[in-house]
Amino acid sequence: MAAYIVALTGASGALYGVRLISELMKRGDDCEVIVSPSGFLLLKEELGIEPEKALQSIKALALKGAGNKKLKGSLKLLPHDDLAASAASGSALKKTMIICPCSMGTLARIAAGISGNLIERAADCVMKERGTLVLVPRETPLSSIHLENMLKLSRAGAVILPAMPAFYQKPATIDDMADFIVGKVLDVLGIENSLYKRWKK
Repeated sequence: MAAYIVALTGASGALYGVRLISELMKRGDDCEVIVSPSGFLLLKEELGIEPEKALQSIKALALKGAGNKKLKGSLKLLPHDDLAASAASGSALKKTMIICPCSMGTLARIAAGISGNLIERAADCVMKERGTLVLVPRETPLSSIHLENMLKLSRAGAVILPAMPAFYQKPATIDDMADFIVGKVLDVLGIENSLYKRWKK
């Protein structure tokens, strides 16, 4: 199938990233996952995932999210500071990256063209190679600086997809709310899904 870079940063909403990884792997897509230091803090705080067991724990949660069916895709965890990774090069074949959730600090550094770690450098490469970069910010309220950075990235070709779950589908669980956002991400990637109820009048 396809290959994706998925990054999790220090914004609340680690479940969004893990559910996205689950859906991609369930399809047979390969995922290179990068977690920032703050992202690891959120994984531990929100999902009980310890940094040293992140790979196994994310796989386990992905398996659970896939209904305990065999995951067809592969999962590789890349160190956030490994600027020698293939994702740090414009010659890499992976041209699609999703930062989910995306902190405002990460968003600002990408908007400014700063490549201080693998997440930022990979995003820079995807944009300069005219690939697909999807940012899922989770912050409220938004300052003028946040809005200006998002507008700058949108004009540069990135997709800004804020974690704003809808309620017309009457979500019954937190997973239902997370699936709405993940479904929207998959929509942007052109991946058919039934993670949320489509609006019908």
